[in-house]
Amino acid sequence: MILAVSSLKPPHPRYRGRFAPSPTGPLHAGSLASALGSWLDARANQGTWLVRIEDLDVPRCITGMDQHILAQLQACGLIWDEEVIWQSNQLKAYQSALEMLYSDRQIYPCTCSRQQITSLLSAQGKLRARNQEQVYPGTCRNGHVWQARLPSSSALAWRLALKPDQEIHFADAEFGPQKQDLNGDVGDFVLRRADGIVAYQLAVVVDDAQQGITHIVRGADLLSNTARQIYLQSVLGYPTPQYRHLPLVLDPHGEKLSKQTQATQINTANNAAVLEALQAAALHLGLSEMGDGQDQTIAEWLLRATHAWTDRTKQLGRTQN
Repeated sequence: MILAVSSLKPPHPRYRGRFAPSPTGPLHAGSLASALGSWLDARANQGTWLVRIEDLDVPRCITGMDQHILAQLQACGLIWDEEVIWQSNQLKAYQSALEMLYSDRQIYPCTCSRQQITSLLSAQGKLRARNQEQVYPGTCRNGHVWQARLPSSSALAWRLALKPDQEIHFADAEFGPQKQDLNGDVGDFVLRRADGIVAYQLAVVVDDAQQGITHIVRGADLLSNTARQIYLQSVLGYPTPQYRHLPLVLDPHGEKLSKQTQATQINTANNAAVLEALQAAALHLGLSEMGDGQDQTIAEWLLRATHAWTDRTKQLGRTQN
């Protein structure tokens, strides 16, 4: 079965976008580029821009970092339009989605460790390179004794049971037509981890649906997650937003700039430093006619960047067509 999603027509009458940072470190050049691209896309479309704090992975979150990130965004003039939400306050919504999927027998518990999965795939000659995702072989898929309600134990991971032949097609506004064979490339994927933490794939899909998100602009490192999210949207009965994945900011070694590699946080000490950081993000996003920004206020620079983003988007659309 091929699930095709077109991004030519918006699924909602009004644009609603979002930026969803994790409080595991401050904004750096890469995350600022994603935030700026998301904000500009919303403003260029006269839309609403939201901020969501993705704080479910508690062991990795840093106390107070959420407020620091919000202060960084404000210093850059990237102001959100509605109340910020924290994923840690949305646990009931995620549980309801899991219970619905369980009642439809679309999720099942899994006791496999990563080492067990790797060993089994290796024995089958299906082990991929270390930097590639391993396809879950379905070991635990048929061993569950179904109950009336989702068991409350958090000692098990819960996986989504993919239907056969799930090839997902979608149009990315930045990179054009995309497709992924979920069964062959991913396999049944985790929605709740064995430690009880709700997985990113479920949380982001539920949050986007609850907030009425129509357009998702984010880094290209998340492009490979999109097919999974589109599939999950379909089984939960949610609309599918339009997607735009932005080129990543890379370090001198060609690796993604990230908090894990101690990327330097953006300097927001004064307006000149902020404008310099915004200018660097704009150049990375392909906005090359912005000048140095030093003779403008941040608000004036952002208005100019919004017009430049509109022109860039039109040009990209002509190129893809």
